[in-house]
Amino acid sequence: MGKKKKKKVSYGKYGYFFIAPFFITYLLFQLWPLINTFYYSTLSYYKRNGREFIEFAGLANFANVLGITAGERAYVLSYLKNTLVMWGCNFVPQILVSLLLAVWLTDQKVKIKGTGAVKVIVYLPSIITAASVSVLFKALFTQYGPITQTLRNWGVISQNFDFMSSVAGSRGLISTILWWMWFGNTTLLLISGVLGIDPGLFEAADIDGATGFKKFQYITLPLLKPIMLYTLVTSAIGGLQMYDIPALFNVPETGLIGLPDDKTTTMAMYIMRLYNSDVGKAAAVSVILFAVTLIVSLVLFVSMGDNEAKKLKKAEKKARKAGA
Repeated sequence: MGKKKKKKVSYGKYGYFFIAPFFITYLLFQLWPLINTFYYSTLSYYKRNGREFIEFAGLANFANVLGITAGERAYVLSYLKNTLVMWGCNFVPQILVSLLLAVWLTDQKVKIKGTGAVKVIVYLPSIITAASVSVLFKALFTQYGPITQTLRNWGVISQNFDFMSSVAGSRGLISTILWWMWFGNTTLLLISGVLGIDPGLFEAADIDGATGFKKFQYITLPLLKPIMLYTLVTSAIGGLQMYDIPALFNVPETGLIGLPDDKTTTMAMYIMRLYNSDVGKAAAVSVILFAVTLIVSLVLFVSMGDNEAKKLKKAEKKARKAGA
């Protein structure tokens, strides 16, 4: 009798048990609510004689929130503009400062001491609650706040200037808060990307006599592209959905109206405002926000894609056709 073959144990299937909780959670708390949002956006909610009625409205909710229907104002476009302006004013300096710090803290020639402490310090703001930061900055920059009074005494701003009643001042402060809270997280991501670059490339560049800027331009930036893409996409998603800081910083007692003159109201604040009165319109704005986020993410993916890899694939196809 031949030897019995040993039964092979397949360990690959056990990996599915480890990833199953994520997919179950995603299906229940993200994918299913997303699908429901599309469904609710086609419904109309109204009250009559103390009773609530639900009717199928088709695309009427979208026409209303976009201002296409007569008598309706396109609040969505105004709030989308507010959101994009505050995100842009926050993210551009954030990525610039984070890049500078990442390169500076990883430079082998400079050899900064205490880099671990610096990393902890720049990351600390991101773990502070949004409510605490909003209250702190509002107290500092209110009309009679210490920083406002100091800037007046130094002649930086006029004696009548008030950050809370100024559109540029309020937007600038919200952008500054968001930058201060999240530039540390971006810095650590970029540091991990820089540390993943082969040191031999920098050594070869040093031998060739390349300057620091040339190394940054031709080695660091191109090889940081995957991390940069991830940072841009996640920042765009978070920026378009910003809610906590604008909703807590400069709003009236009723809330959800970004002062002054509704100029710091974001899309997420508008969704919450509509949710209290008309779920269908709130869902329609949510779908529009989802579409804008998807478009922005796709544009970033396409614009920051690996063009060299595409060129190589095209060259290979041409070579195959030529050899055929």
